[in-house]
Amino acid sequence: MELVGGAETEIRALKPCLLRRNHSREQHGVAASCLEELRSKACDILAIDKSLAPITLVLAEDGTIVDDDDYFLCLPSNTKFVALASNEKWAYNNSDGGTAWISQESFEVDETDSGAGLRWRNVARQLKEDLSSIILLSEEDLQVLIDAPCSDLAQELGQSCATVLGLQNTLQQVLDQREEARQSKQLLELYLQALEKEGSILSKQQESQTGQDQTDAVDTGGNREGSSEVTLPSRLLTALREKPAPELSLSSQDLEWVAKEDPGALAAALSWDVEKTVSTQQACHRELSLRLQQVQSLRSLRSLSARKSSRPGARREPKRARRDPT
Repeated sequence: MELVGGAETEIRALKPCLLRRNHSREQHGVAASCLEELRSKACDILAIDKSLAPITLVLAEDGTIVDDDDYFLCLPSNTKFVALASNEKWAYNNSDGGTAWISQESFEVDETDSGAGLRWRNVARQLKEDLSSIILLSEEDLQVLIDAPCSDLAQELGQSCATVLGLQNTLQQVLDQREEARQSKQLLELYLQALEKEGSILSKQQESQTGQDQTDAVDTGGNREGSSEVTLPSRLLTALREKPAPELSLSSQDLEWVAKEDPGALAAALSWDVEKTVSTQQACHRELSLRLQQVQSLRSLRSLSARKSSRPGARREPKRARRDPT
């Protein structure tokens, strides 16, 4: 503060800045004490027509509009600005490599920064401001931090290389866990789809066999109740004779018929002894019980899966960042 003409006048220190036009690589060094002075010098140095005023100043790094003097004073020296006329909009340029948070020694590297390099820096700054934001990062952002150079990331976060290396390993574990969860979900969905398809095929086969068996019963005039003769269809008798383990190749309906058939009548029809016939019927009964248990287990699994997927607030898995190795 100093007295000028009997009044106190505030003297601000000049801040060195870098100015350029949109879509231009040519930069100009400027020193200004406030935003208004920087705008005025931008018009003169960059030859911006006064008719295109007002001039908007944005950070070359990410297009942030700077319109507050206090914020301007908080920016480090040699911050890069883009001066936009009233009819222009900021556009990203991979040669920006903004210096708002980067040391003076990295200027030459900034000029050739790629979009990916700028991205991991932005994600790192977000993480540095709020560590809890890590749970909100997408898989793409996690992969960007994992792939970032350890030494550069350590410098950006203000941590040691050992700490950052541990952080990258943790991020990789999080990424792997998300991928495992997604693959498990996909396998479960495929499994349920296969069960539905198999159930539909079995249902059609059973309907077809039931119709054929009813036709055979009508043709022979057989009656299962009160008859000493076997009423099984000829195809089923043939399967019992020719198959070494017929219970594995018969449908559930056929297994039920064989198990309920009179052992004496069945033995006579097959030209077997009663002991062999009873043993075959018992095998059919065991196979039928096993299938019923499997059906009940599958229904329980499907019901549990439906309850989990309909639970309020159930979280959906994000998309994948890592490539499938196959």
